[in-house]
Amino acid sequence: MNAHTDAYTATGCRRKRAHRARLLLGTNGERLLRTLWYRFHPPRRPAVAALSALVLALTALSVPAAARAEAAAPPGGVLDSGTKSLTWQSPVYEKGTVDAPDKCPPPAQDPAGAVCARFDLTVRPPAHQWDDNPEGGVPVSVQWATPTDDFDLYVYDDAGKQVASSAGTADPEATVIPKASGTYHVVVVPYDVHHDSFTGTAYLPEPTDAGNLTAFAGKDGTYDIAAGALKARVDFLADDTLRLRAAPDGTFTDPPGSHMIQTQPKPQKDTKSFDAGGYYGIRSKDTVLRVYKKPLRFALYKGDNKTVIWSEADPLRWTSGGMRQSLSRGADEQFFGGGEQNGSFSHRDQVMNVGNNTNWNEGGWNNSQPFYISSAGYGVFRDTFTPGVYDFGPHVRTGQQERRLDAYYFTGDVKSVIGKYTSLVGKPFMPPVYGLEPGDSDCYLHNANRGERHTLDALKVADGYTQNQLPLGWMLVNDGYGCGYENLAETGKGLRAHNAQLGLWTQDGLDKLADQVKAGQRVAKLDVAWVGNGYGFALNACDQAKAGIEDNSDARGFVWLPVSWAGAQRCGVLWSGDQKLSWDYLRWQIPTYAGATLSGIAYNTGDVGSIFGHDPKMYTRDLQWKAFLPAIMTMDGWAKDLTTGKAADQQPWLDGEPYASINRKYLQLKERLIPYMYGLSKDATKTGVGAVRPLSLEYPDDPNTLGADAKYEFLAGPDFLVAPVYSDTSVRDGIYLPKGTWTDYWTGKTYQGPTTIDHYAAPLDTLPLFVKGGSIVPMWPQGTTSWETRNKGELDYDIYPRLGTSSYTLYEDDGVTRQFAQGASATQRVQVTSAGRASVVNVGASVGSYQGKPASRAYRLTVHGGTAPTIVALGGQRLRRYGSAAELGAAGTGWFFDPATGVTQIRTPSQSTGRGFSVEIA
Repeated sequence: MNAHTDAYTATGCRRKRAHRARLLLGTNGERLLRTLWYRFHPPRRPAVAALSALVLALTALSVPAAARAEAAAPPGGVLDSGTKSLTWQSPVYEKGTVDAPDKCPPPAQDPAGAVCARFDLTVRPPAHQWDDNPEGGVPVSVQWATPTDDFDLYVYDDAGKQVASSAGTADPEATVIPKASGTYHVVVVPYDVHHDSFTGTAYLPEPTDAGNLTAFAGKDGTYDIAAGALKARVDFLADDTLRLRAAPDGTFTDPPGSHMIQTQPKPQKDTKSFDAGGYYGIRSKDTVLRVYKKPLRFALYKGDNKTVIWSEADPLRWTSGGMRQSLSRGADEQFFGGGEQNGSFSHRDQVMNVGNNTNWNEGGWNNSQPFYISSAGYGVFRDTFTPGVYDFGPHVRTGQQERRLDAYYFTGDVKSVIGKYTSLVGKPFMPPVYGLEPGDSDCYLHNANRGERHTLDALKVADGYTQNQLPLGWMLVNDGYGCGYENLAETGKGLRAHNAQLGLWTQDGLDKLADQVKAGQRVAKLDVAWVGNGYGFALNACDQAKAGIEDNSDARGFVWLPVSWAGAQRCGVLWSGDQKLSWDYLRWQIPTYAGATLSGIAYNTGDVGSIFGHDPKMYTRDLQWKAFLPAIMTMDGWAKDLTTGKAADQQPWLDGEPYASINRKYLQLKERLIPYMYGLSKDATKTGVGAVRPLSLEYPDDPNTLGADAKYEFLAGPDFLVAPVYSDTSVRDGIYLPKGTWTDYWTGKTYQGPTTIDHYAAPLDTLPLFVKGGSIVPMWPQGTTSWETRNKGELDYDIYPRLGTSSYTLYEDDGVTRQFAQGASATQRVQVTSAGRASVVNVGASVGSYQGKPASRAYRLTVHGGTAPTIVALGGQRLRRYGSAAELGAAGTGWFFDPATGVTQIRTPSQSTGRGFSVEIA
């Protein structure tokens, strides 16, 4: 999302679903909200006498004007042990009034709620009300008669801090005040209405627990269970996936309009049940489900029926609008997942939220998913579109705001659980190769921030990338919110001349996508307006946008979206929304994107340098580490310089030196590493595991990978360890290196892990970067700035030998079409065997074919570590040694040893890709 509403409001170009300002206000604007509350909040009046009727009218149109002004305080009500629910009615609004609560007048100027509706809600919860409540707080909702209308709901505490909101396009708008106690101020904005009113409700949720087992029967992998009116059903599915459903009213339902599950696992019919006295047991291939009788509880064990995987600590509990499951927590049990959780990847002793959230900052969860993984050997997906709260404290309580349970349980280690979960909701998509190159985004037509421009002006920016030798894979040239486009085909043609693809925001609808794709569009960006009732709209739009590109071209769909739900990994790149620049912004994004991988999200990123602020040093530091994310984008046209306050575009060369050269260094390195990242993308389509990983994913037995130091570093694939600099310093402390040999990418210095590095010298041009021993990294030739113009006659392998044998398999296809899905691809296996001072590099034949595959190519091998070789031979024939890299480059074939880095550079003559060869280094 790019929340630049103010620019468009100034030119009258804001559209109905441009929820920018109000969503930003609802999540990022705490300072503004505090000002707002103190502006309009008067002293509270006594409780309204009509509470006994439970219907409290906001309408005061019949009261004389003088009396209304005198009684300007909002009406209100009290929830306590005597009054468990409240209902109130709003005035009738002939049309929409304002688009954000900061535009609501003070109550004295709006006594009848003609502009904004207000209600003061006081909550006096009974003792222990929130100790174990499925909904976790007071649900508040507003519902209206005409579904196409739109009211927005905001709730503030007595200090003016926003504590809850619902400002999407849903009807009803519903939210929960967490663990409510005290007085809260409900503000409802009639955003887009037509002679409509709403009914507001709030209640104290009262829990009910499952009782004793009253019925148990089943066969062929499906078992029906009852505890009075509560009915439960267990389905045993392939790969020991277990589906557990429970309904207090006895009726099982699916989420309305759901397309989350793409492939339902097949039933596993070979199961047997037995009566163990205190419980019924159901034995499947590798697990045993226990169904305890008094009271009804569930527990999953391994096949030995002795080793617990998970166990309910208490029976299922539900209210009128929520259901939770309570699980025992292991002494060292860790919890991951939840989709994108801004600022964290490990959730033990934390409360994890999932829901329709547009808090782009630390603590937000705008791309969350109702899924988590436990280090105890299981993961859970709740098949729902409703918000949820997952408390991973000493008492693990996981719940959604719905009166049903529909959960899939996957067993195995973290990687295998990710694989099984993504088999259910969709494996990550295979991006086009240009999707791994940097993208640039701006509004060119009618951008009030930058003056009148035209769509073809985007080509001037593309010129800048070319002239500055910077990679550019694609450009978004409009944003849909009043910034349309013109000369589309001509713009697309001009971008193609710069080896870049045309992208467009798709804010209003997808009906124009076919014509736009035929005119050259290959990238589609969705926005918060696509998040409709229950997320179905957002997920459907993602699927449709991807299909719209693929149905009208031979390209692969490439879609971006900022608010999503389970399943979005199959169709889009997720990014963490609109942020303001600060060093903190750099810091909290690190665990965010690494953690998202643990929910099968292979492509998660943030704007380089943020959208709203610009500082040359912070921009450069941010770009350095984001060069190791698969997908990155600069957002231009809305930033202001943090020092001068002046408008500042954010192309990577605009700050001049030394920044331009440093940015070029890292973007060209990113370009060279595309063969490596591309292979990881292909792996993700099979395993569900993306490139950006927390250290704990690869080193699950090392508790230090969950420590404070490791939280702010990540692995790019299994081979690169990246430790970003996220403060204004030239020294990086607390770099944790797990077990193994690690080589400093810049100096060649080696470290033996596990160890922690302090005082690492990291001037502005240096990103702390380490490569694991045994790594074999494919790279494009130096100086490559585009996948299209690269030297296809050369491929490089960067090699870090270790004692013994290591291997790597290169994956290649045409990079842009969908022919790879029919097998049009090739692989090449490289094996390195090292025994002390001697190493052998075996490069296998490239097996397979695709359009454009080179028949032959030369290879450049950079072999790290050790002293200068005595002999380097290719297929038994000695290669000539040169005294410098320049001499080797001029000769084209031979080898050179650099004593400063301990690197041996070897260049081979052109080799047939159909035959393998070996290089001996002794």
